[in-house]
Amino acid sequence: MARRTHLTDLGTIANLDLTELGAGKEGWLDNPNLLCAFDTDSLAISNRYFLLILEWSHPSAPASFRVKIRPNLSPIEAEYVSALEWLVFDDIRVIAVGTSCGYLLIYSLAGDLIHKQLVYPGKILRLRVRGTKRDITEDTSSSEEVCVVIPGIIARFDGSDIQRVLQRWYQETQNRFWNQSSIDKGSEEHEVSSSPIPYQCWNVNKYGSCVDAAVTGVMPPPLLELQVVFSYLNSAAFIVEQSSDRYYCAVTIGADAAISAFRLSEDRSRSFVGALLSKVVPATFSTIASFSKLVWRTRQPTKKPEPKPQPFARGLGYRDASCLFVERLVNKDSRERVKNDYCLCLAIHAPRKGIVEIWQMRTGPRILTVPCPKGSRMLQPTYRFGSTLAASSSASYKPLEVFFLNGDSGQLSRLN
Repeated sequence: MARRTHLTDLGTIANLDLTELGAGKEGWLDNPNLLCAFDTDSLAISNRYFLLILEWSHPSAPASFRVKIRPNLSPIEAEYVSALEWLVFDDIRVIAVGTSCGYLLIYSLAGDLIHKQLVYPGKILRLRVRGTKRDITEDTSSSEEVCVVIPGIIARFDGSDIQRVLQRWYQETQNRFWNQSSIDKGSEEHEVSSSPIPYQCWNVNKYGSCVDAAVTGVMPPPLLELQVVFSYLNSAAFIVEQSSDRYYCAVTIGADAAISAFRLSEDRSRSFVGALLSKVVPATFSTIASFSKLVWRTRQPTKKPEPKPQPFARGLGYRDASCLFVERLVNKDSRERVKNDYCLCLAIHAPRKGIVEIWQMRTGPRILTVPCPKGSRMLQPTYRFGSTLAASSSASYKPLEVFFLNGDSGQLSRLN
């Protein structure tokens, strides 16, 4: 019987000269200053001062250079690239760059700087893209956003605001191309969008500087803070509408492994920037599984039990691990794939052990262990912003997938 493989080869970057990024040395992808952002057929790799965009014409083809970008960074402030992420809309695909001085830069695939904006004077740790498309069966609005994480600070950009800026820039670029008077002027640089994109910014530094964070969704307003607008007619009061303020849930992780959740309001004067929960997480999966029970349980004056170490939760071999969510197909009889045909799993890449473990959520067993060569990095395509039309189409559901880039061999593979 043939040995079953859990990885499918998709392409290779071994044909490219990436010596500027450190390629050619064993384990060069383990460099913490090296950032990677992956899309379905594109890969962006950046060191501190420039980035390369690689593309595949089809899955089995070798990669080719698309463009090399050198951001205009401040030498006085020793500014460098600190975050990288793709922004993919219906008909637009750009690369977003965060710098150590708090600037958000957006580049086209041709290497043109589309937008530059100061978010907050501090190092941008992460650029996270998240979305929940509107359900056509419910009258609820969608929530698609770009979250910028700075130590102690969370900033949120609405996806629709970014999309309007990009569409306007591409429209103006196309008009300049077809405008004969602009062509006669010779080559000139594209104008950078000068109007800032509106965003919300919150200080979540109450429990220490966060090393990672994310806006996880929209929260209902507190019962005691509901605002209702009344209309009086003939001495009778009628409810016209409720307040349109939106509240967001944000989760932060501190340098001391403390997890905190915050309720953030669009109205800065009414925002509750305080922790709804804050617990120090020990290195046991059982503690994480029972975390929600500890938070919402009725407070009782009981003694805290002493933590008991568990054999499977020892940190040996799990240091420097990275985690991504992945969806596993469970209903293979369905022809038209829907979300209910998949179950959520957690992929844990333990580079020191040279394996990838797949655990079924939420409290399920370990269902798979895949050998993973050293020098590999686990990647996942970014969230794709979609319109209501795209969300309501009959296309099959696209599950969360995990990919691996082996720096030593240059091979890109997908986890089956």
